[in-house]
Amino acid sequence: MDINSKPIIKKAIDKINEFGNQIEREVKIMHVCGSHEHTICNYGIRDVLPDNITVVPGPGCPVCVTTQKEIDEAIYLAEQGYTIATLGDMYRVPGSDKSLMQLQSEGADVRIVSGIPEAVKIAKTTDKKVVFVAIGFETTAPTTAAELLSIKAKYDSNKNSANELNFYIHNCHRQTPPVMDFLLGGGSKLNLDGFICPGHVSTITGLKPYYAPCEKYHAPMVIAGFEPTDVLMSLVMLLNQIKDDVAKVENEYIRGVREEGNVVAQKMINTVFTDKDVAWRGFPVIKNGGFELKDEFKRYDIKNIIDMPEIKEKINKGCICSEILRGEKLPTDCKLFGKACDPINPVGSCMVSDEGTCRIFYKYKKLI
Repeated sequence: MDINSKPIIKKAIDKINEFGNQIEREVKIMHVCGSHEHTICNYGIRDVLPDNITVVPGPGCPVCVTTQKEIDEAIYLAEQGYTIATLGDMYRVPGSDKSLMQLQSEGADVRIVSGIPEAVKIAKTTDKKVVFVAIGFETTAPTTAAELLSIKAKYDSNKNSANELNFYIHNCHRQTPPVMDFLLGGGSKLNLDGFICPGHVSTITGLKPYYAPCEKYHAPMVIAGFEPTDVLMSLVMLLNQIKDDVAKVENEYIRGVREEGNVVAQKMINTVFTDKDVAWRGFPVIKNGGFELKDEFKRYDIKNIIDMPEIKEKINKGCICSEILRGEKLPTDCKLFGKACDPINPVGSCMVSDEGTCRIFYKYKKLI
């Protein structure tokens, strides 16, 4: 059966409108996934929702939530002669004065890679210290953990102090459920009624991390896939909970997400990382919002190897990425959107990545 068949989509839209009429108040639901925003914009899902039902994009882009300070630190490392390996999106994100792309044009050794395995290959072919800018949520943290476990086993003869490959990470990994907890607890000006939970992250985490914030804030949560019917059905499930004044974690994306998640990936993460309180772009420090390397792996964190100077962020005052990441404003509320700021000349991080809300709105702006 075609998951996106017109009869199924029509039934879902009719049910959403039925529940919207029954609830009779303003409802705000947030998602934290760039892929969900692509689906919502591409298929015009907001256009078929009742007037009292709003779906707002939150901090679902790993490039976007990486702080400017972290980008400036990567730029500093490149200026000091380190080989910087980075994903293509991070390559273009503006720091305080320039981007890694601009620095490369000035002669710095900055390499675009598809992931950490490619960065490790570079380290095997050079005597220079190679630093991989490790970003992303629970979906990419296992790949970092797997490579560090492999390096530790294959290259380090002294398991307590050596780093014979001269490979390091600039650790910018983050965890998703803690920011959802933060937003529900007053971290946004919005009074959120529930969450569409991220499908990719949930394939790793399973359902368990959502139980505590769901119960704590009486906030319905539904894990959704990425087809238009997935998003519509997740809204049906959320609105049904809101209508009945119940709050539970449900899984619409049963074909991709298991209750327990990916236990192998979880084990790798737990072997290499521990929880850490970190700031996100647009947010203060979030409790357990990131990952920190455990003691036996800290020799692979470049910030534990060198004395990094104190770097203060210099955010462009005209950019509203912070408010967009908190769901308080949309890209179309920004005076720079599509004018001074576009994908060729991005002012803020939300316009750079394909997962960024501003970039997505720009792509589909004729449909919004």
